This record gives sequence, structure tokens and C-alpha cells, in this order.
Amino acid sequence: MLIDGGELLVRVLKKHGIGTIFTLHGGHLDSIFQAALDHEIRLIDTRHEQAAGHAAEGWARTTGQPGVAIVTAGPGVTDVVTGAANAYLDCIPTLIIGGAAPLSDAEMLPLQGGLDQVDLMRPVTKWSHRVTHTQRIPDLVAQALRVATTGRPGPVFLEIPVDVLFRKVEEDSAALPERVRPEAAPSASPGAVAKAIEWLARAERPAILAGGGAWFAGAG
Repeated sequence: MLIDGGELLVRVLKKHGIGTIFTLHGGHLDSIFQAALDHEIRLIDTRHEQAAGHAAEGWARTTGQPGVAIVTAGPGVTDVVTGAANAYLDCIPTLIIGGAAPLSDAEMLPLQGGLDQVDLMRPVTKWSHRVTHTQRIPDLVAQALRVATTGRPGPVFLEIPVDVLFRKVEEDSAALPERVRPEAAPSASPGAVAKAIEWLARAERPAILAGGGAWFAGAG
């Protein structure tokens, strides 16, 4: 069966527990919107892409799950930069997907094109990448979620040109990754654990100040 890139993308999001997307409608993204409706993923349409970025960040802060913002090409991506920068400085796992002009129109100054969005987002994200083949959408979305949620959390950016997104491919040519994060969490060294126990044993009124890293690691 032939399916398009939007369907592939939404299947990956749903498989990994994403049920809400913050966005502002743009024609470069219609394939994603249709698939999201088909799979009953909630679309929250904001008034401005900056709001979508901040809302995705806020979602991650309050739920512990990565927030997702999807914005259209050109001004949509430039408008979401502030939200990405804030998530980057505060280490909040956020997936930002940006539409883009067709690859086939590169260097032709197409509508909402002519801007290197991947380079634009690189200073304010952990990882910024462009999808060039529709079959790669599932594994690159999974990789983006993995980078956002492992190690020191933070925002990631994935650009999907409109011709890549709307292209239809055979369903079995693009496998969905089974998991995003490692199944086993890394453990502390025995020496560090012993030292912490020693400090706690000596303390009269111990207090632990745990930041967002403990929250996103599920250690609370």
C-alpha cells in the first residue's frame, strides 16, 4: 500500500506516545494534519508559531513527555526560534518539525524558501537535520526524539521539505523503529553511591535539591 510522509511521521509519533501537537496551519504541513486527524492526535492551532514553540516546551515541563511543535516553512520556522532557544537554555525535550520548500526548487527562491533553516536552528537545538527521502522519515523522527530525551535533554529540529512529505512510498519500505530510548538507564558508579550514602548518614537534616533532569529521567 502507498502512504505519504505525513502518515509515516504521525505513525511514529503515536507509536511513541505523542498525543498532542502544537502548530499553526500552513500548506506545507497539510499531509501531517490529515494523518493526525485520522489517528486522533490532538492538534492545537495557535495564533503564532512562537506560541506553538512555548506551548510545546510547557507541555514537556508539565507532563515529562517531549513536547511537539510543527511549523510551516520560512516565517513559521523563524518565528519558533525563541521557543527553541528557551527550551535549549532550560534543557527541555522538544521536537520541532519545520516544513520547507520543495527540494526540487532549491536555489530558485520558491515561496517561503531561500533560507537555510537547518543552519538557522543549529545554535538553539541539540540536533538539527533535514529529511531528503520519504522512507527516512520514521527513523529520523525516532532519532530526533531520542536525542531530545536522552543525555542532557533539549530541543531538536527536523526539516521536511513539502515534496518529501507529500510523496507516497510503499508502506513496507519505511519500517517504524521499535523504540526511541534505551531500555536500560545508565547506573551510577558504586563509589559515587557509597559517597552519597555516607553524606546522608552524617547529615542531621538532609535535603536534596533535584532539578529538571531528575523529572525527565523519571526519578521522582
